[in-house]
Amino acid sequence: MKIATWNVNSIRVRADAVAAWLESARPDVLCLQEIKVVDGDFPAARYEGMGYRAAVSGQKTYNGVAILARDGMSDVVAGFADGAEEDPQRRLLRATIGGVRVIDAYCPNGEDVGTEKYAYKLAWFARLLRVLETQESPSKPLVLLGDFNIAPEAIDVHAPDRWEGKVLCSGPEREALAGLRAWGLEDCVRAKHPGEPKLFSWWDYRLAAFQRGWGLRIDHILATAPLAARLRAAEIDVEPRKAERPSDHAPVWAEFGP
Repeated sequence: MKIATWNVNSIRVRADAVAAWLESARPDVLCLQEIKVVDGDFPAARYEGMGYRAAVSGQKTYNGVAILARDGMSDVVAGFADGAEEDPQRRLLRATIGGVRVIDAYCPNGEDVGTEKYAYKLAWFARLLRVLETQESPSKPLVLLGDFNIAPEAIDVHAPDRWEGKVLCSGPEREALAGLRAWGLEDCVRAKHPGEPKLFSWWDYRLAAFQRGWGLRIDHILATAPLAARLRAAEIDVEPRKAERPSDHAPVWAEFGP
């Protein structure tokens, strides 16, 4: 099973790019973030014509997540579904596909350390961990993937000294991500590329950052032990970032054996 994630930064702008990547990469599951449309405006029929069913939790102008899958989806849950007041920002979507629990997450950016949005980000991660602890199981095949807006370590940043302590790289954010991993999740890309530098998934649109290699690895595929034991390959596909009107993120994929 090939499972992928991609922050497309507007499905309206990137609908053709997604179709082209589905055709070339042929993932079994593609999780999208930042689709920026309500459910009814997501081009589900187009992707269904390519053999992909769609589950969508969209929002006008901001946020929004979607899952495209070749197989049928069951137990689809949008949001935290934890009994508390639901987050109005559409950032989380879960489904079971081919015996694997797939959790598509568009984690908050945080804007800047010390701001209200930064506090919201840390609270959001804490709430996600509670959802994993109470609603999911690390002993079953599960993958949590998406745009986490956190670079786990210095090796995941083009210029660690410039980013240290700033949003995406601050200590509390990294601790929040480490907390998710401690629940029972393995970083699939790092598992296949230990110690490899310049392995980035996001580049700022400004200052020709992509051409200069000024990137961060903030898009992740995290798998529980039963699924990680079947990991065959994991890569970041930078080709779509070279397009004329690209997303600022690149697709990340992992392939698991039976």
